[in-house]
Amino acid sequence: MMWLSLCLVVAVIVGLVVFNRLVQLNNRAAGSWSDIDVQLKRRHDLVGNLVEAVKGYAHHEQQVLEKVTAARTSAEGARAGGHPGEAGAAESALSGEMGKLFALVEAYPDLKASERFADLQRALIDVEDDLQNARRYYNAIVRDLNTRIQSFPDLIVARTVGFREREFFSLDDRSEAASPRVELS
Repeated sequence: MMWLSLCLVVAVIVGLVVFNRLVQLNNRAAGSWSDIDVQLKRRHDLVGNLVEAVKGYAHHEQQVLEKVTAARTSAEGARAGGHPGEAGAAESALSGEMGKLFALVEAYPDLKASERFADLQRALIDVEDDLQNARRYYNAIVRDLNTRIQSFPDLIVARTVGFREREFFSLDDRSEAASPRVELS
């Protein structure tokens, strides 16, 4: 009888330790997603400012500007939804359109020389670096959480209490994980 009581106490203690570890990882994943959300918001704000800066120089390039703006709007909506898979796909589309915007900038030497535009480009590079770091951290936390949820004895507690695996934040094209190449000449 004493052994049974001792086993029960040990099982409860192990269950509490596992539960607390899962709560900690889940909260860290939520916090790191929030960090990504902040960086994406900064990115979207900068994209809007870049589009406005280019508008003054490229009146006849309206289609490129409209596509960048539409991709930004779509990415903001996906970010607001809080689903890493949808946000990753929308950010990939935005990155593709941003590449077209920077190609357009090459045709306008006055725009490239503009101090305001150069400042916006530098800020975008900084945001992209911060975003890449936030993605890495988030995915590392999600990996740890998902591993715990799939491992014994944590999976017993996770299933009992209702912890679910989280989705990784990934990009469709691996080349998009790198910071955009921006030349400030």
